[in-house]
Amino acid sequence: MQLDLDYNNIVLQTISPSWLPDNIQAAVLRLDLLHPEVSGNKWFKLRYNLEAALAQGKTRILTFGGAYSNHIAATAAACQLAGIACTGVIRGERPLVLSHTLRDASAKGMELLFVSREAYRNKNETDWNALYPDAYVVPEGGNNALGAKGCEEILSSVNDPSFTHIACAVGTGTTLAGLISSADHQQEIRGYVVLKGASYLEHEILSLLPPEPLPHWQLIHQHHGGGYAKVTLTLMEFIRQFYEETNVPLDIVYTGKLIMGFRQDVLDGMYPAGSKVLLIHTGGLQGNSTNVLT
Repeated sequence: MQLDLDYNNIVLQTISPSWLPDNIQAAVLRLDLLHPEVSGNKWFKLRYNLEAALAQGKTRILTFGGAYSNHIAATAAACQLAGIACTGVIRGERPLVLSHTLRDASAKGMELLFVSREAYRNKNETDWNALYPDAYVVPEGGNNALGAKGCEEILSSVNDPSFTHIACAVGTGTTLAGLISSADHQQEIRGYVVLKGASYLEHEILSLLPPEPLPHWQLIHQHHGGGYAKVTLTLMEFIRQFYEETNVPLDIVYTGKLIMGFRQDVLDGMYPAGSKVLLIHTGGLQGNSTNVLT
C-alpha cells in the first residue's frame, strides 16, 4: 500500500515571460510534476483523507465531481495506489460516451454513480453511509479540514522565504486555506477565483483557517474568464504563448486563468516594484484533453 509520493519531483521554476518587467521576479511551483496521475494539489487534499479512511477501517472512498473533474481523476488514481475501492458520484445522467476523465477513472477501478443534476445539488442531504456502509466520504474537490491540512505541506517544497506574494487559482478554496495557514506572516496570499459570482468563498475559506494571526490574504474575482470551465480563444492563445516562452504547460480551468490574471494585474500595477511572486501550479493538465471551448 503506497500512501507517500516523492516530493523531490516538485520543481521551483523561475520564469521570465516577455510581459514580466525586470523589477518583478516570479517562479512557478510545479506541483504538476509530483505524479503523472495524482497531480498537483489533488494529492495534498487527498492524503490525510485516505489516511483517515484506512485508520477508521473503511474499505472505500466515496466522492463527487463532474465529467471532467480533476478531483475524480486523481481520486481514482490515488485509491488504486492505496489499494482501496472508490466510488465517484458524477453530476448528470450517464452519457452515451464517457469523457476521457471518466473512462480513465473507471479503468482504474472507480465505480461511477451518475445522479441527476438536482440530486447532485442536494448531495449533502443524502446519507451516503447508509448506501455505502464501507465508505469514507470525501467532499467534492477534497474540500474539508483534512484537505486543507494536507495543503499546508505544499510550501515545504520551497526553501525561499523571500517571496513577497504567493498566488494560486481558487475553486473550493481548500488549497488557499492551506497556503494561508503555512505561509510566513510577512507574505501576502492572493487567490485567483475561477468561478463567477463566488462571493461565498471567503466564508468557506475562513471556516478552514485557524484562529491565530495569519498572513494578509485576499480573493481576486476579476479573472474568471466568464465562469468555471469557460474557455476562450484568448485563454488558449495565452496558454500556448506562455508555454513557448517558459516551457510550463498550463491547464485551461485553473492555472491558465491564474497566470493570465497575474499578467493583467502586473500590467495594471497591482504588484509593486521589487515583488517576488510564487505562483502555485496546481496540476489539472488532464482536463486539457477535452479541447472544448464553451
